[in-house]
Amino acid sequence: MRTNLDHLQQNRPLSGLRNVGILAHVDAGETTVTERILYLTGTTHERGEVHDGTTVTDFDSQERDRGITIFAAAVSCNWDGHSINLIDTPGHVDFSDEVERSLRVLDGAVALFDGVAGVEPQSESVWRQADRHGVARIAFVNKMDRPGADLDAAVASIRERLHVTPLVIQLPIGKEAGFSGVIDLIRMRAYVWLDGSDTFAEGPVPEALLEQARRRRRLLEETVAELHPVALEEFYARSTVSAETLAAALRDLTRSGTGVVVLCGSAYRNRGIEPLLDAVVAYLPSPQEVPAVRGMSDGAVQERVADPAAPFAALVFKVSSTATGRLTYVRVYSGTIRKGETVDAGAGRTERISRILRVQADQHAEVQQAFAGDIVAVVGPKSARSGATLCAPAAPLVLEPPAVADPVVSVAVEARRSADTDRLASALTRLVDEDLSLTVRTDSETGQTLLSGMGELHLEVAVEKIRRAHGLEVGVGRPQVTYRETVARGVSGLVYRHVKQDGGAGQFAQITLDVEPLEAVDDDSAEDFAFRSVVVGGRVPQEFVRAVGAGCRDALAQGPLGGHPVTGVRVTLTDGATHPKDSSEMAFRTAGRLGLREALRASAMVLLEPVAEVTATVPEDAVGGVLGDLAARRGRISGSTARPGTMVIVATVPLAELFGYATQLRSRTQGRGTFTTRTTGYIPAPGTRSEETPPR
Repeated sequence: MRTNLDHLQQNRPLSGLRNVGILAHVDAGETTVTERILYLTGTTHERGEVHDGTTVTDFDSQERDRGITIFAAAVSCNWDGHSINLIDTPGHVDFSDEVERSLRVLDGAVALFDGVAGVEPQSESVWRQADRHGVARIAFVNKMDRPGADLDAAVASIRERLHVTPLVIQLPIGKEAGFSGVIDLIRMRAYVWLDGSDTFAEGPVPEALLEQARRRRRLLEETVAELHPVALEEFYARSTVSAETLAAALRDLTRSGTGVVVLCGSAYRNRGIEPLLDAVVAYLPSPQEVPAVRGMSDGAVQERVADPAAPFAALVFKVSSTATGRLTYVRVYSGTIRKGETVDAGAGRTERISRILRVQADQHAEVQQAFAGDIVAVVGPKSARSGATLCAPAAPLVLEPPAVADPVVSVAVEARRSADTDRLASALTRLVDEDLSLTVRTDSETGQTLLSGMGELHLEVAVEKIRRAHGLEVGVGRPQVTYRETVARGVSGLVYRHVKQDGGAGQFAQITLDVEPLEAVDDDSAEDFAFRSVVVGGRVPQEFVRAVGAGCRDALAQGPLGGHPVTGVRVTLTDGATHPKDSSEMAFRTAGRLGLREALRASAMVLLEPVAEVTATVPEDAVGGVLGDLAARRGRISGSTARPGTMVIVATVPLAELFGYATQLRSRTQGRGTFTTRTTGYIPAPGTRSEETPPR
């Protein structure tokens, strides 16, 4: 696969730059859209296909073997005088942390939806992720050439499931296999793509569609006028909205998140991509048009605007080990970084930037400098992990890192040969360094090394990466879900006294704790743990109160039921006592840890198990068997939707019951059924109160 990197400028005007991600449910066509964009912009000279394993962004051997995107890949291209940094993100729920890290550094996104399925579970999840990061979006309804594709139905699902106002600016020409083009409702022009041609023909709206196009244009004007004051003023004055005003209003509504522009096409057949690129340039913001990034500097909040002359600040969002060294992917938020300069990598460490690379998936072009707004890879930093801030040593800043989800599935891993044990430990360390959603720990009872991640596929990919990259033979145990523990009924007035005297300065701390379920006090709390103090009269100094809180957090790592993490707990420090010589922060932290452990043992505890929302698409004649199987797995049906020849079933199922479900579903549906899952939270496991033995 040849790529052309020469057209990428080193110093690009910020107004002409777009940092955009492709977001979608698995198999909605995000990689195919990316490939068509690269081809149409002249970045590549042939169209890559997922089924042929020739795509630019799915360059990893596992991605090509499995036919899905696993790792977020960055590419760059030019369109209409604008430079576009594009990140193709995974659509599978197991790799949602890759999406989270990408969204943290993007200014805009293209949300893809299947023309038949509309909004699917993972597309809804990534939409919510983009909401949290304030990323502006446009929507592209793909696969309009498929049987059953319906733009209106897809738009209705966007409105109903995403709770956003869709602003449809195109009308499809033809249906299903006859889909040949689109009508631009803003300019009232038709674009038709001929079979076998890479270009489209522009012309007037076909007579047969003219009346429908006028109705759709009128509906678009009315919707925009309701949302935008300038468009409303023009609509009242002239009973219409000009193309110029409409385009400006759509840009404002997109960037504010008030509405989402909707386009349609068929990426596989190369139809609708040019208008999509025009919409990316027209409606999505440049780095100058998004709010200044905020970070902490010397304990105070500080803003940095996207200005190449400002102090340098960048966020690490991805780390990758390659044959040529460790690549650290960064988004430069302010300032300029040059090859050979030294940066602050946090915790008082400085690192030298030995190389700066513009990234084209697995290919790189070295440049001398990178500016505010750029997304590049740097070589040199050894200690910076994903979420770290690189900044000018003279102007330190710490940016908020991307959130990392808690792992829900674990497997035991071991080297087949004892001589490879150290190599396996090194490989696991590197793996966790690259993907923070993976964790490694040693089981205190069995001594096994446990690798935890977001799902079965996530762990399969991680283990296979160890095998291929390091040439190790690895044994893997049966997957197990990650449980949590919580308080069903707490205790009040528990007194814990910590006294230690073994020569020299002693330790003394006395605390009184109340423990209760967090949700019982504050149902709207988003926290897993809350600590507060109601001690009066200075009986426990403030610095010791903070130490007690830290100790309580330490105690949450292992609960009394089975050593699982504890969540959903509120702890109140109600009283305490100190010693004039032997009390210290360390003593009170120890008291907090041991005191809360004792309080949890005295409380009524409940084991929590992770649950997932399962969306299964099955033939009509297999519905009964699938429903019975879900019931046997303790599933609760929450909804179903009939489609021609198929039924879409939505159920909530304990994650522990889903191991091996793919094989069972294929068997019950003769290979015609498909399903997706997304973890939705935790529920009490049946029969696992404090007095009972929890599963391990």
